Amino acid sequence: MRRRAFITLLSGAAAAWPLSARTQQSGNSATIGLLWPGDAPPASPRMESFRQGLRALGLVDGQNVVIELRYAQRGPEQLPELAAELIRLKVDVIFASGDLAPKVAQQATDTIPIVAISDDILGAGVIASLSRPGGNTTGLTILSPELSAKRLEVLRDMIPGLSRITALWDPTTGASQVTMTASAALSLNLKLQVLEVRRREGCGGSCRTQFTG
Repeated sequence: MRRRAFITLLSGAAAAWPLSARTQQSGNSATIGLLWPGDAPPASPRMESFRQGLRALGLVDGQNVVIELRYAQRGPEQLPELAAELIRLKVDVIFASGDLAPKVAQQATDTIPIVAISDDILGAGVIASLSRPGGNTTGLTILSPELSAKRLEVLRDMIPGLSRITALWDPTTGASQVTMTASAALSLNLKLQVLEVRRREGCGGSCRTQFTG
């Protein structure tokens, strides 16, 4: 199974933690609000893995759980509107992906449980600490900043004489990956060009360039 699919499966299980006992005791369906920062629904196999994670704890979509998916078709600025919509639906838990969406959900509610899967859940300020998250938020971190820096090092080792690298960055994932990658580029004496891509169409009119190193 692909790494991200596996992480998404774990996230489905994590989102089910606040729900499984309640649904088993009451016999009622629970509702999960899924706040997705992309401008299109999660690509395969993310949703399939998410549902598989739920099934592992006895929650089956369409039977005893309902998934309300909301994604930011108009860009990240739409996330507060979508979070408010999920709250009006009185969802039982909000699952939010990335570094931005969980923070938007936190600003919208301090009572509904939030399960986040974040690139850098601590560095982005989503939780207070890994051992004691605090508030109404818990979740997973995939340590993308550290991985991004390591990838840069691997590229340098694979390509002798490498001096310039271009990286594509989705700002909805937060700035921690860029910060860590820029620091790694500086230490490796590499020129790093970061292209900020906000929409699926790519850099056609929606791309901003930043140089470091």
